[in-house]
Amino acid sequence: MAIAYPHFIGSQKSAMETGMISSPSSSSPSRPPVILTQDELKKIAAYKAVEYVESGMVLGLGTGSTAKHAVDRIGELLRQGKLKNIVGIPTSKMTHEQAVSLGIPLSDLDSYPILDLAIDGADEVDPYLNLVKGRGGSLLREKMVEGACKKFVVIVDESKLVNYLGGSGLAMPVEIVPFCWKFTAQRLQMLFEESGCVAKLRTYQNGEPFVTDNMNYIVDLYFKREIGDLKVASDAILRLAGVVEHGMFIDMATTLIVAGECGVIVKDKWDSASHRSILASWQSIDTPVGEFEVSPRIFCQAHI
Repeated sequence: MAIAYPHFIGSQKSAMETGMISSPSSSSPSRPPVILTQDELKKIAAYKAVEYVESGMVLGLGTGSTAKHAVDRIGELLRQGKLKNIVGIPTSKMTHEQAVSLGIPLSDLDSYPILDLAIDGADEVDPYLNLVKGRGGSLLREKMVEGACKKFVVIVDESKLVNYLGGSGLAMPVEIVPFCWKFTAQRLQMLFEESGCVAKLRTYQNGEPFVTDNMNYIVDLYFKREIGDLKVASDAILRLAGVVEHGMFIDMATTLIVAGECGVIVKDKWDSASHRSILASWQSIDTPVGEFEVSPRIFCQAHI
């Protein structure tokens, strides 16, 4: 759905460089709002995330519709010579293929056990920057790569903001081994019985089980109520034999970039200590974020 996009104030150069808006005319003091789709908002947010990338970095390359824009941008800057000596560590076969097509040099965690930066999307973000990821099926590799990064920048649209993980009513994925998957799914559902959990095997349209890049299955957990302490929940899931990994990314994100009707907001981990601070920012956007001040009429791009 297209939305009316606010004017850029104080950051027009960077916005024009992305190609999202045209240069303002000095003879036209007021212009109608620019109409952008949600995907175009994601693209602007992704381009902003790439502003954190510097030559010589080892990067975790995320998977998904928003991360794809970031990988495209990195490839573009490499071709232009604005970035040099970049090494990418992809989080999925899909991202690997994309990066190869763009000429991005690739390696793996065995060669680079510590990464400088990762950029990726998320399916849910709570007020403390805890995440649900992996609805695209790449949660294990994403967690391995992004857990090895010094800085993890997460890009979402505002629909991904939730009061608590599982609060969207959509899936929280758990990667499991195929052996006796029904047994594992039943134990996962029983584990969160008090939260109204329903566990479902993820399948393709033909009914066959979805298979991850690691040849495992995914059980999607759906919650009607909060699951309580996330670290306790995480430990309980990982203790179950047959579980490989879950899609809760707890205390991993260092920076959040949110694209929405009010523009793009940047939240660093230390800005989100108070409960619901991120959610509240969409109701009353007029506090300083980064280097600029945000108001309902201003598109804010901190650090640009």
